Amino acid sequence: MSVTVFYKDDVIARGQPGGFTQALRDFGRDLGPLARSSDLLAFDDDTGRQVDLDLAEPAPRPRGRPSLGVEAREVTLLPRHWEWLAAQPGGASTTLRKLVEVAMRAGRSERECLDAAYRFLTVMAGDRPGYEEAIRALYAGDRENFDALCVLWPTPIAEHARKLAWPKDA
Repeated sequence: MSVTVFYKDDVIARGQPGGFTQALRDFGRDLGPLARSSDLLAFDDDTGRQVDLDLAEPAPRPRGRPSLGVEAREVTLLPRHWEWLAAQPGGASTTLRKLVEVAMRAGRSERECLDAAYRFLTVMAGDRPGYEEAIRALYAGDRENFDALCVLWPTPIAEHARKLAWPKDA
């Protein structure tokens, strides 16, 4: 998962959380006791959802075989789907994982991109001038008007919203 971290209105980190967790811990300590935790916000770069980063010191690694992170869940399919999956090399689980990976690499739909920008903007620009009009322009596909309405916002917020809404242009 790739994230973008904002401190107030500025981007302070972007990428895989493991790559900058220690820097964020140090940053939090440097802010001092008057800092508000609501000033440090992280957003998933695919969904635009706000995420919590675990900034606690890492626990010592346990001995033994590492966990693979595989999660068992129930899947409901028609009998003909199960037959097809069973006939695939590697079986049902391997085939389903491959199909999911292909779909994930295909990218997000236009609507998913707009929804990601909306979620991000609700948190970071919901109380800023022109927010509602910008959201209407976003969903109407009126980029020119969207850009004009974002002009009063801090540049990092407007740029990140554009990157979420139109990732192919970023």
